[in-house]
Amino acid sequence: MSKLSFAATAFVVAFSGATAQSAETRGACKADYDKFCAGIAPGSGIVACLNAKRDQLSATCKTALDSRKKK
Repeated sequence: MSKLSFAATAFVVAFSGATAQSAETRGACKADYDKFCAGIAPGSGIVACLNAKRDQLSATCKTALDSRKKK
């Protein structure tokens, strides 16, 4: 499996869930994940990585992460 495929799979698994909210977060943060947290494996803190880079994230991703916290 290529590194890109692994990273994409890791991202999907880390944000997987049955809710639409999870799908929205994945979509809203994919570019930010690819840019800042691509080396983070599932279960190793993808959301924590994104939160640590919060000042560099897109507004869309920040909003999606905030929505996760509220629910």
